[in-house]
Amino acid sequence: MENASSRPIFLGGPTAAGKSALALELCERLGGEIISVDSMQVYQGLDIGTAKSCAEDRRRVRHHLIDVVSLRESFDAAQFIRLAAAAAQDIQARGRRPIFCGGTGLYFKAYLEGLGPAPPRNAKIRAELEATPLAQLLAELEQHDPAAFQDMDRRNPRRVIRALEVIRLTGRPFSAQRAPWANAKRPSAGLIGLTRPMSELVPRIHRRVDEMFRQGLVAETESLLEQGLADNPTALQALGYRQVVEYLRGERGLTETIELVKIRTRQFAKRQLTWFRRQMNLEWVTLSANSPSPDWAGLI
Repeated sequence: MENASSRPIFLGGPTAAGKSALALELCERLGGEIISVDSMQVYQGLDIGTAKSCAEDRRRVRHHLIDVVSLRESFDAAQFIRLAAAAAQDIQARGRRPIFCGGTGLYFKAYLEGLGPAPPRNAKIRAELEATPLAQLLAELEQHDPAAFQDMDRRNPRRVIRALEVIRLTGRPFSAQRAPWANAKRPSAGLIGLTRPMSELVPRIHRRVDEMFRQGLVAETESLLEQGLADNPTALQALGYRQVVEYLRGERGLTETIELVKIRTRQFAKRQLTWFRRQMNLEWVTLSANSPSPDWAGLI
């Protein structure tokens, strides 16, 4: 049975807001363990570009759902629900507190409210879509589902293809099929959104990207390509890696690549904020350099 001292806490928000540091602080304060809510940190080897917690932080606090699949495997929200539920149960059974932390909004929503009905993948339709230019796919999506077209990351072929696959299989808009979530598991407290003013968030993003390249993102990507990164359409869409792969293919120079990663990460952070605010009823906390840690009273 859950009680106040073991009830999960959920920390969501845009990239580079400082969620991981605050999750560590909370874990040490409350006797907690972190469950990563990040669709790319599940992959072994995607370390620098996903800003995985360092070895020292993992020694300080136990982390779950990091490095759970290889680049040769797929991963989705249904797998996340299963593994996260098992991790939370294990944490609580040991008298500790699960603290979910990350920026993959869909995984938060799926865990809390269940997955909307969607048909399984269809190999024939998927092959047809994968062979179609992205511009043509986007035109089809805009025609058949304007709502999904507006909300989706239109630079991510994987998501566009899945939306069109569902539309073709069901004859219904993809956005409508993601709407009816069951609210049985939604907690009454502990849903916290962490963000910063854009005047602080943007420089933090830029510093993070610069540091990733200093740490060896290019070399890491080269190694991952040898391990099958290019054959995993999900992992290949990870911010940073996709742009570095294009650089390694000679599509642009390194300076331009670094700038592009910054641009794409800024855009991604804005989409995250929009998604969380539209899709989840979070208690928002705006962090700042003058107030780096929130007043947790009433939040947890």
